[in-house]
Amino acid sequence: MEFALPHLPPIPRIVDAAGSLTDVPGIRVGHASDWKAATGLTVVLCEKGAVCGLDVRGGASGLRNPSVTSPGHRVTLAHAVFFAGGSAFGLDAGAGIMRYLESRRVGFRVRGQRIPIVTGAILYDLGVGNAGRRPDPPMAYRACRNATRSPPAEGSVGAGTGATVGKIFGIARGMKGGVGSASLAKGRLRVAALAVVNAFGDIRDPNTGLLVAGARNGVRGNRLLGTEAWLREGKARGIPRADNTTLAVVATNAQLDREQASRLAMASHVALARCVAPAHTLYDGDLVFSLATGGVRADPLTVETMAVEALCNAILRGVVLARGVAGVPSWRDLHVSSA
Repeated sequence: MEFALPHLPPIPRIVDAAGSLTDVPGIRVGHASDWKAATGLTVVLCEKGAVCGLDVRGGASGLRNPSVTSPGHRVTLAHAVFFAGGSAFGLDAGAGIMRYLESRRVGFRVRGQRIPIVTGAILYDLGVGNAGRRPDPPMAYRACRNATRSPPAEGSVGAGTGATVGKIFGIARGMKGGVGSASLAKGRLRVAALAVVNAFGDIRDPNTGLLVAGARNGVRGNRLLGTEAWLREGKARGIPRADNTTLAVVATNAQLDREQASRLAMASHVALARCVAPAHTLYDGDLVFSLATGGVRADPLTVETMAVEALCNAILRGVVLARGVAGVPSWRDLHVSSA
C-alpha cells in the first residue's frame, strides 16, 4: 500500500516553537558537522553532573562507557552524553569531550584528580557522503566549544548530518533524517528530549497516523510505500539492510535517583514505538539516555509521561526540519516536488 506525502502543514504543532533540551537548567548542547563527508557529532553537557540512566532496545547498538548508567555503579553522576556518526569509529570522539571537560576541571574526584564521566553512542552513516572521514576527538572538542544554553540547531546538523530513514530498499530510496529537540513544562518542572533519527523504518506522526518520511516508491519517487506493510506481506526478503539507529536523550530538572532515571529511559521508548515503524529492530541500535539534574520534586510518572510527548515531538522535528544531504532528499524536498 502506498501513502502520498502529506501536504503542508501536515504536523504544524511540531514546527512551531517547541522548546529544546537546553530548557532544562544545567544542560548545554553543541554540534559539530562535516557537511562534505555527511557526518557529525552532538554533545550534551551537564558539567555540574546529572543522574544518568540508559535503556537499549535495538539489536545493533554501539556505546561508550555505558556502565556509568548502571544502578550500583560507584560513579553516580555523568558530565556529558554524546551522539556521533561514523559507526564504531565515532566512539573515539569521546576523548575530545574528556579533554574539554578536564580543561574546565570538571569530573569525578579521585585522589585529587577530576575524571570527566562521559558516555555516548554512535550511529551508522558511512553509507552517505565520505565514509573515510568520521567524527574524531578534535571534532568533539569543537562541539563542546560550540555548546550553549540557546536552543540547538535541528535537522541535518551534528550527529544528524548524515542520518537517513526508510532504508528497507536501501538509502537511495530512503529519506533524510536528522536531529530534533523539544520540551514541556509544568510549573517549575522541565522535561525535554533530543533525538537523532537514523531509522531503518519509517517515521509516523502518532497524532494523525500519517507517515511523514520513509521508504519511497523509487529513487526519484515521492510516495511512501509503508515499510511495515511490506514486511507483513513478506515482500522484503533478500533486501539489503544497512545499520541504523534512533538515539535519544531525555532530560529533566526533577529529583530522580539512579533507578528512577533508568525507569525514565525505559518509559521513553514508548515514543520510539509510536513514531518509528518498525522500531527496535535487529538492524537498529535504538536507545534512550536520561539525565536528571535535580532541584524539583516531581511524580516520576508525570515526568515519564511528559518525556514521551517531548521525545515524540523531537523525533518528528528531526525529519521535518532536515535538509537533503549527499543526494538523499528531505521531507521538504519531496513536499515541494509533490505539491
